[in-house]
Amino acid sequence: MEHIAAAEEQIVTERIRRKLEEVNASAQSQLSPIQDHINFTLQQAYFKCAYECFDRSRKQEEIANCVEHCSVPVVKSQQYFEGEMAQFQERMNRSLMVCQDKYEASKLHKNRVDATKDMEGCVNQSIEESLNTLPHIVQRMKTAFSIRD
Repeated sequence: MEHIAAAEEQIVTERIRRKLEEVNASAQSQLSPIQDHINFTLQQAYFKCAYECFDRSRKQEEIANCVEHCSVPVVKSQQYFEGEMAQFQERMNRSLMVCQDKYEASKLHKNRVDATKDMEGCVNQSIEESLNTLPHIVQRMKTAFSIRD
């Protein structure tokens, strides 16, 4: 009986891994326009701005200050993006930890196969809820960066 439970647990673990890969693929797909905006549009504006800073009549410190000023939009945008993604990841991790805690408690009361199935259901629900929040996060960032669809 123990080997059946272990096999079931392994199958569920693989399905959960695939589900997490699905979240990653979905996030990359939905976030692509935002990353493109930061990596190309804002970077391009930065380089154009920084190019204008290099004037022989300016002192080295003035050039450095000018270039630093040009980098502010890119740096702030990247920090905002990373902060939003860190919050998304943290919320999902907390939700998955709740599933893990429920699983550990459930193993004490139920057989391992039932506990494993309950955990899979919890993880699936958690992932679906995370996926459902992603479009709202993307829209919030698009609004913050003035990206039009």
